[in-house]
Amino acid sequence: MATEEQTKEPTPPASGPIDRFFHLSEHRTTWKRELLAGTTTFLAMAYILAVNPGVLSFGIAEAGVDAPSPGAIFTATALASALGCLIMGLWARYPIATAPGMGLNAFFAFTVVLTLGIPWQTALTGTLVSGVLFFALAVTGVREWIINAIPAQLKLAVGAGIGLFIAFIGLKGGGVVAPSEATLVTIGDFSDGTVLLTMFGLIATAVFMLLGWKGGVFYGMLATLAVGLLTGVVDLELAEGTTPNLDAFGAAFTGFEDAFTVHMIAVILTMLFVDFFDTAGTLFAVAGQAGLVKDGKLPRAGRALATDSIATTAGAVLGTSTTTAYIESTAGVSVGGRTGLTAVTTGFWFLVSLVAFPVFGLVADNPAVTAPALVMVGVLMAKALGGIEWEKLEYAIPAFLIVVAMPLTYSISNGIALGLVVFPIAMAAKGRWREVHPIGWALAAASVGYFLFLV
Repeated sequence: MATEEQTKEPTPPASGPIDRFFHLSEHRTTWKRELLAGTTTFLAMAYILAVNPGVLSFGIAEAGVDAPSPGAIFTATALASALGCLIMGLWARYPIATAPGMGLNAFFAFTVVLTLGIPWQTALTGTLVSGVLFFALAVTGVREWIINAIPAQLKLAVGAGIGLFIAFIGLKGGGVVAPSEATLVTIGDFSDGTVLLTMFGLIATAVFMLLGWKGGVFYGMLATLAVGLLTGVVDLELAEGTTPNLDAFGAAFTGFEDAFTVHMIAVILTMLFVDFFDTAGTLFAVAGQAGLVKDGKLPRAGRALATDSIATTAGAVLGTSTTTAYIESTAGVSVGGRTGLTAVTTGFWFLVSLVAFPVFGLVADNPAVTAPALVMVGVLMAKALGGIEWEKLEYAIPAFLIVVAMPLTYSISNGIALGLVVFPIAMAAKGRWREVHPIGWALAAASVGYFLFLV
């Protein structure tokens, strides 16, 4: 009988500099497969090029202040995404793409700027500072302490809660959810063209995703845009300022005077918390699917996390909210992506997208076109609910409060803080207070201060 060593397929020899640099043969892949995987990942996450400018512009404009043009946010989105992908591929050498994160862009626009009234330039400064702090955590052993301090149940709840919040923003922007004096919110007017277009987009996107199309969200937006143009709901005239530009470049350096107030410190810590755990979870999920996790550990984890922090810092300088690793990277992994060449390919397509701004700009200016994407991203993020141990009330109660508080209070930070306060109390009531990490108790105390003095 052949031994395991005899039956194992031998590793083919490296055939060129690209093969040797990315270790393609070692991972039993080819450059053609990696290029296909990178392109697939780009198509799966290309919606961010339209949705991010739409979310940030809309939220900032709602605050009654001059927002950076969609063209400036689009440029920052494309460049920050490309930079993060290139560093991830060339340095960390993982098939994981980066882009401004869904949820954190909503936090930036609707909580920091709209609710707290903080200028968007100062909010960018906060994003920059959070990126620098993230880098410090990534290159030191502190990252292990923090990852272990927050129970997995609460991390899952944060992801799911952000998903519901994003979906709510999408339904509100598309008119499917409307304000009501009697009940706060109600169903929208289905005789309105915007609402009907949003519903068409939801159905079309759902069908594409159910068919297994890797770029289902992106194709759903294109289909919605086409129907909107044909029916006249979407105006073909592009708004002023919709050409790619760097008008928001450097704005993050103008807000340092107000960046260290009590409110801004809370904002920075929230950005850091969400980005850190979202990135760590995404890295392990994608790398695990690709078979790159060894003995429960992620090789070069420090580099991968540092890449995220560098992209966040650079993105803030360019003019966009927090950049993070994207779970849509699993689309590329599913077609064979295993090395950094996949991420490099995705980064290349983000650079190419700069010449396609008229299409993305038109989408960003029409909430009905981006709303279905937001809802579907919410669906994908809500999958985290399945990992919560609902039968254990010491986890279920704080997790539930996190999930419902985010959309109902229109604030990601409110949801996180509420869960952090209740969790150690619930554990103590169960007689398990010793299992709460000291950092968990410190975060609970900080969250109490947040509610007393900042909300």
